[in-house]
Amino acid sequence: MNIRPLDDRLVVKAAEAESKTASGIVLPETAKEKPTRGKVISVGPGKMLDSGKRAPIAVSVNDEVYYGKYAGTEVKINEEKFVILREGDLLGVVSK
Repeated sequence: MNIRPLDDRLVVKAAEAESKTASGIVLPETAKEKPTRGKVISVGPGKMLDSGKRAPIAVSVNDEVYYGKYAGTEVKINEEKFVILREGDLLGVVSK
């Protein structure tokens, strides 16, 4: 991948949308919900503070995160879908 996020942004590879419900019903493409979970692929250097220093980002590459359904900007690079988010758009990190 050839993208480097700026400031407090990060690039997330969205998880695949569920194709079946919990009861086993197969969902058509139009009924699938937009994923809200993904894996962090790249992290920016952090937000520039008034003091001239950068604030550290709380997540790192390979972390699994949850983000808002309509957060970020979807981009397609080499036929793969990614989401570029601000750190503030994250809802949580999945603990391992």
